[in-house]
Amino acid sequence: MLDPKKIEQVARQIQGALPKGVRDLGEDFDKKLRSLLQSQLGKLDLVSREEFDIQTQVLLRTREKLAQMEQRVKALEERFNDTKALEEKPSEH
Repeated sequence: MLDPKKIEQVARQIQGALPKGVRDLGEDFDKKLRSLLQSQLGKLDLVSREEFDIQTQVLLRTREKLAQMEQRVKALEERFNDTKALEEKPSEH
C-alpha cells in the first residue's frame, strides 16, 4: 500500500512546480491532482520498503543455504571419486 503521506508530499511538490495561475485553480484541482497521482502510482508494480527488506533477507538466507549445499555436494563428490579410485586401483597380489 502506498503511504498517503508520501503521495501528499509528491502532490505538494508538483503543485509547487506549477505556474501560479494553475495553482490558483483551487481545491478542486488539488483533489483531482491527488486522485490522479494515487491512481497512476497504484498502477505501478511497487512494493513497500518493508516488503522489499523482508524479501532481501529471504534472498540472503537462500543464498547462504545454497552456498552450504554446494559445499556439501562438492565434499560428497570428492568422497565418491576417492572411493571410485580405490575400487579401480589394481590389487598388488
